[in-house]
Formats: sequence, C-alpha cells, structure tokens
Amino acid sequence: MNKSELIKRMSDRLDQLTSRDVDLAVHAIIEIMSDSLAAGDRIEIRGFGTFSNHYRKPRSVRNPKTGEVGIHKAGKYVPHFKPGKELKRRVDESRLADEPSYTSATRTESNHTTTTNG
Repeated sequence: MNKSELIKRMSDRLDQLTSRDVDLAVHAIIEIMSDSLAAGDRIEIRGFGTFSNHYRKPRSVRNPKTGEVGIHKAGKYVPHFKPGKELKRRVDESRLADEPSYTSATRTESNHTTTTNG
C-alpha cells in the first residue's frame, strides 16, 4: 500500500471526512513523525510499533564496479521500525489463515531437516 491508497482507504472508511481532510491529516501525521525522528525522538504507538533511529557505524567498503577496496563510509543514523506485539499477532494470524494446511506441528517439522540413508 502506498500513501495514495492509504488516503483512499481512510476516505472510504471515514464517511464524515472529505478526501481532502484525510489527505491533509495523513500528510500532517507523516510530517510530524518525520520531524520527530529527524530531531532524534522516538515514536511509540501502542499495539502498532515503535519508530526510532539506529546508528550505523563507520566502515570500509568495496566498490563492486571498480573493485576498489578501503573506501570509507561514514557512520549515519537510519530510521528503524520495531513492530508491537499486537501487530505481530495480527499479521501472523492473517498469514496462517491464508495457509489452511499450515499448523504449528508443520511449522516445527519444517524448521528441522532430517536425512535418511537409503
């Protein structure tokens, strides 16, 4: 889903608001969240997840095109999202519902490989 699809779905669900109102609200939320992350703040939405900044250390990299080694890449902060328990549960349940033959026993068995000689 992209931003315009989100706005469309919200407009369909919220009959009392115009499409323009929803559009302004979505843009305002995204702008406020972006500003908060840029300022180094953490955003926690209970049941949904947490947005924060993670620091990536400086490192040496290799240019794959030229093969040049030892190029220094500076450290930087990158946005990070950690889903909440409720979101994880809902996603897991919806994915399990899509796979009717999938059971916890099947999941356990698929995580272990066995070999037979013969």
